[in-house]
Amino acid sequence: MVRKKNSLILCGAFLFVAWNALLLLYLWGRPPISHLGDGGGAEPGGNDEWGAGRGKIGQVNLAEEMIRLAEEVEVHLDTQKKLLKQIESHRAVWARQKDVGKRETASNIKEFKKAEAQQQPPKTPEPLRNSMDVSDQTYIQRPVNYVVPSLHPEQAIGKIRNTKVTTPFSSPEFIIPILVIACDRVTVKRNLDRLIQYRPSAELYPIIVSQDCGHVETARVIGSYGEQVTHIKQPELSDIKVRPEHRKFQGYYKISRHYRWALNQVFNVFSHSTVVIVEDDLEVAPDFFEYFRALYPILCSDPTLWCVSAWNDNGRDALIDPSKAELLYRTDFFPGLGWMLLKELWDELEPKWPSAFWDDWMRQPEQRKNRSCIRPEISRTITFGRKGVSLGQFFDQYLRYIRLNTEFVPFTKQDLSFLLKDKYDEIFIQEVYSSTSVKIEDLQHGGNLKGPGPYRVQYSSRDSFKVFARNLGVMDDLKSGVPRTGYRGVVSFLHRGRRVFLAPPEGWTQYDISWS
Repeated sequence: MVRKKNSLILCGAFLFVAWNALLLLYLWGRPPISHLGDGGGAEPGGNDEWGAGRGKIGQVNLAEEMIRLAEEVEVHLDTQKKLLKQIESHRAVWARQKDVGKRETASNIKEFKKAEAQQQPPKTPEPLRNSMDVSDQTYIQRPVNYVVPSLHPEQAIGKIRNTKVTTPFSSPEFIIPILVIACDRVTVKRNLDRLIQYRPSAELYPIIVSQDCGHVETARVIGSYGEQVTHIKQPELSDIKVRPEHRKFQGYYKISRHYRWALNQVFNVFSHSTVVIVEDDLEVAPDFFEYFRALYPILCSDPTLWCVSAWNDNGRDALIDPSKAELLYRTDFFPGLGWMLLKELWDELEPKWPSAFWDDWMRQPEQRKNRSCIRPEISRTITFGRKGVSLGQFFDQYLRYIRLNTEFVPFTKQDLSFLLKDKYDEIFIQEVYSSTSVKIEDLQHGGNLKGPGPYRVQYSSRDSFKVFARNLGVMDDLKSGVPRTGYRGVVSFLHRGRRVFLAPPEGWTQYDISWS
C-alpha cells in the first residue's frame, strides 16, 4: 500500500512538472497579444482593449514580451498551486476519516472480545458512510436509504412539528457543493460575498464558480477570493452554429452549453452526488444552506420529487405571508433560481440535454415525468441582475419585487415529512377543496368575506385562469400547461391578507399542454 501511494505521488509530481514545462513552451511560442485584438477582439472589448499598438505591428518590444510571458506563467502557476492545495485538503479530510475508521475498528474489536468473553453475540460494526478513494483523491458518497418520521394527517399543511428528520448519519456530514454559474458580470462579488458570509462550513459546502465568456475583469473578481472558492473555466468560448432566425438567441445556446459542461465537472470530475446551482446574479438568504441541508433527505427519499428550489415565482410582498417563513410547498412548476438536483437526475438528463432554452425544456412533460419540486413561501434567493440574455424580461414587472427571507428558520430541527407525496396530497386536497368557494369580485371588494380564509376561486379554462391570475396579481403564464407555483393545478397565495387558492374543479387529474 505504501509503495502504491509513493508511486502515485511520484507520478503526480512528474506530471505536474511536465505540464508546467509544456505550458511554458506553449506560452513562449504564442504570438504577441497585441495581434489578437486586431481581428475583432479575442477578449471582451476587442479593438478597444487590445488594439492600442495597431500601428506598430511586427515591432515587438522584447522586454514587454518577457514581462507578458512572466505574468501569464505566474497566473498559470497560481492556478496549479490552488489545485495542489485542494488535493492536499482532500488528503487531510481522508486522513481524518481514516482516523475515525481506525477508532471505530478498535472499538468494534473491544466489543467482539467483550462479547466473546461473556458468550454474547457481538454488535455489528457500523460502516463509514462517507469515504475518500485514495487512488483518485475524489469523494465518494455512498447511497443510503433515508428514514423520514411520520406526520399525522390531521395536522395542517403549514404546521411543522419540532422534531428532526432522521437519517442514517449520527450527524449529517454529507457534502452539498454550491455551483455558481458566472459569465461577464463583475457583480458576482455580491453573490459570493453572501454565500461566504452565510456558509457554515467550507468543507461541507464547497463553492465552485464555473465561468463562461472569458471575461477578464470577472475572472479577476472571482480570483480575488483565493482558496475560499474553486474557479473553473468553460474552455469552449466560440459561437455556436444556429439557424438564421435563432442568431439573436446565441446567448441562450451558450448558457445551455455552459450548464452541461459545469454539471459534468461537478458530478464526473469532482465526483459529488448532489449540487445546488445558483446564477451569478442571485443573492441568498441567511438560512439558504440550512434550507437545502434539511431538504436533501426528503429529495433522496421521494422518487416523485426531482428538485428543491429556493424560489417562489409569486414571492412578492403582497402575495406571501411574512409570518410564515417556515412554510414549504410542493410544486409541479420547475422554478430554478437556486435549485438542488441529484447525480441520478443528471445521469438521466445529460444525454438529451438541449442546445438552448434548458429551463423551459425542463418543464416539458417528457423531462418532468409528473415529478415535483419543493419551494418556500418566502424566497431564499432574489435576483439583482437586470442585465442578461433575457434583456430584463419580467424583471421590472415581477422579479425586482420578490421578497428575500431574512428570518433564520432551523429547518434541520423540524419534521419535514409532510412534504412526502402521499401525506402532502391528502392534506393539500382536503384543505383546498374544503375552503370557501368565492367569486373574484368578492375578493376584490371583500365586503362579504369574514376571516383570513382560505378561499377558493375556481377556473375551468386557460383563458379564465389567465384573467383571474392577472386580476389577483399573480403570474399568468403557463409552461406545458403548468402555472407558476402550481401543484395539481392549484396556485396558493395571499390576496389582501387572505389565503387564496386559484384552483381547477375538484377531481383534477392532469395538465393540458395545449394551454401553453
